[in-house]
Amino acid sequence: MGTKMTVGICGLVALGCAAGAFYWLHARASKPLPDVVSPEPPGFQEALLANPQPNTKPGKSTPTVGSKKTAPPTAAELVLKTGEVLNYTANVAKLEDVATLTLKVAGKGSFLGKSVWHLQAAAHTLNPLRMVFELDDQFDSYSDSRTLASVQYEMRLSERGQKVKSVQRMTATGKEPAPPDATAARVAPGTRDPLGLMQFLRTVDWAGTRQVSSPVYDGHKLYDVRAKLANASVAVGVPAGDFRASKIEIHVFENGVESKDASFTLYLANDAARTPVLLEAIMPFATARVELVKEKPEAGRTEKPN
Repeated sequence: MGTKMTVGICGLVALGCAAGAFYWLHARASKPLPDVVSPEPPGFQEALLANPQPNTKPGKSTPTVGSKKTAPPTAAELVLKTGEVLNYTANVAKLEDVATLTLKVAGKGSFLGKSVWHLQAAAHTLNPLRMVFELDDQFDSYSDSRTLASVQYEMRLSERGQKVKSVQRMTATGKEPAPPDATAARVAPGTRDPLGLMQFLRTVDWAGTRQVSSPVYDGHKLYDVRAKLANASVAVGVPAGDFRASKIEIHVFENGVESKDASFTLYLANDAARTPVLLEAIMPFATARVELVKEKPEAGRTEKPN
């Protein structure tokens, strides 16, 4: 990243788990805004739940005619579940609970002829940081259901009392026109947005993988992000509880040169969901920890008792 790019805690909270990009937002004067339920973009159709099978007598199975073998689930399908909500708190320097971050798997559906996940993030700053960085932002990602490559990335920001909406339609060829309310973003094949990258890192089998890389477009620039396993099992304590986690070091490159502005470490729980439980960031002006506070289980799943 060039010296002209300044780094801000607001970007850390909103996109830090994806290590995509970080922005310096000036103070704003509006009151906190509630999380916005943004409408799905034109052409998005939510996947319908499969019809339940009719009741059968014990010991007997319902015969199928002309059925085909079902393809095994992908890594993303094994890890991501519709309705999952992860709530985080951010601590900066010696200040605790200065911001909140919510990551959500909003659903799965069809968009532009592709099967996609709808991923969301919402960030809000709290006092005392809010007196300097007043932030209430939302991010939406429509990412390929198998690879989590970005199809469309949306940012709804507010700065100086004004709402700003950015819709980026990804294209690897530049031949697909964007709709009137979106901008065509020319990216390399397989490029992920920050939210897609966050979820992609959860799908990696870190027990057998030491390093992965991915092009990432943050809505402004294209980066190369490299994630490396630093430790396969470390103890992590956060408000949500104590975990054994994989420690992942994240490095961001621009034009082949690694950013020296900040360093990031992501901790993924060593469980089937590979839940992101902690992000640590060391920046020129402060250090920060984004800690898991609570996980809301998806439909049909129950939380573990305390």
